[in-house]
Order: sequence, then structure tokens, then C-alpha cells
Amino acid sequence: MRFSGLDNKIARLILLQRIELASPFISKIRKLFGRYFFTNFITKFFLSKNKINSRYYTLMNDEYKFLKKFINFEHKKILSIGSGMSGLELVIDSFHKENQFSIIEKNYVSKKVKYGWDDKNLEAYSNINILREFLKRNQTNGSFKVYDFDKDELPDYNFDIVISLYSLDYHYNFDLYKDYLKSISSDQTQIIFDTVRPDYFKDIFNKVEIISSTEKKIHSSKRIICKEFN
Repeated sequence: MRFSGLDNKIARLILLQRIELASPFISKIRKLFGRYFFTNFITKFFLSKNKINSRYYTLMNDEYKFLKKFINFEHKKILSIGSGMSGLELVIDSFHKENQFSIIEKNYVSKKVKYGWDDKNLEAYSNINILREFLKRNQTNGSFKVYDFDKDELPDYNFDIVISLYSLDYHYNFDLYKDYLKSISSDQTQIIFDTVRPDYFKDIFNKVEIISSTEKKIHSSKRIICKEFN
């Protein structure tokens, strides 16, 4: 299975957002020539959109299969923060009817990709117009609305599920969103994200469940589901 209408511009954004999808050859070039050259030249001219499409769909489908063990995705209001090209949300949409997806994203591509911690949340590898077009080509059952984090008024109603994989508290501080998430959460809202400091959230939420671990030489993390703000 693959996504529809995944062209070179979309493939480039996907690769910038999910560097693990790079081929060994592309990864080697990135290490040899540096992140600036990789971001502004290699990703524009040396990509296989078909291979990235196939790898991306497989990765997102695997994420969905894992998450559905813990979450009921049927008839839900879902907020996604930093979802990239929203492949996971599209896979969820293909299996579940009548979900409402709200997506919060930045709307620019940083000149030099940085994959570490960013306290100010200034790094971004997104283009909202391209994202909206990609969603339009692939959505099947639910509705999607995309919000520009820096310009738009964010949705202010309660959500059933909040998803932020490898984004919130993985690349930037959860506290940047803490008050907002509290305002749009009920006691039943499930907030799923990856973090390098799971114990920190035991003072913020009444319920914190670790559902998986990722061990790396740098930036090991835990995936957690949180409920009920203190």
C-alpha cells in the first residue's frame, strides 16, 4: 500500500521529518557534506519518491497497529501536534469513520535540519499548503483541519485524543503546550507522545502509562499515554 499523489515536494518534507526513511546512500551523503547541504540540495534532487512513499506508509501503518492496542479510534475528535505530513492520521482515517482531525503545524522549512532538543520550538520542516493538498488527496472517511501554530487561533474545544509522536517533549519542551492542552482536555482525554523524561509527567498527570521504549545511543525515549491533568 502507498499514499496517493506523493510527489517530490512531499517526499522531501517526509524525509526531513523522518530521517530514518533515508537510504544508506543518502544517509552517508548527509554525514559527509553536512546538514545544510543535505537540507537545501540533496533532498531536492536526489530522492526516490516511490521508495519513500512505500517506507513511509509501512512506518505509519505500523504505528497505527501498535497504538490501536491502547486506543479506541472510532468516532473521535483527534488533535495532532507536529504530525509532519500526517501519514499516521491518514492511516487512522482509512480504518475509522467519522473522526475529526485537527492538526497543528509550523509553516516553514528550517535551512539547517537539527534533530536534537529545541527549547524555543523554532525548528520546522513543514509547508501547510503542501500538507493540505496531501490530505485532500488521501482522506477517505473523516474531516481534517490544519492550523498554523504561529498565525492561527488554535481550536478551543475538548479532544478525545491528542497525538504528538517524536515531537512534543522529544524535540521541544512539553511546557510550551501545557496550558493549552489542559484547556482542551477532559478527564477522558488521552495524550500520547514520546519523551526523554517520563517521570517528569507523574506530577502533571494523575495517570501516566509507558507503552514502549526506544533505545538509542543518543536521545533514547519512552512513549507514554497520559490522562487527567492534576
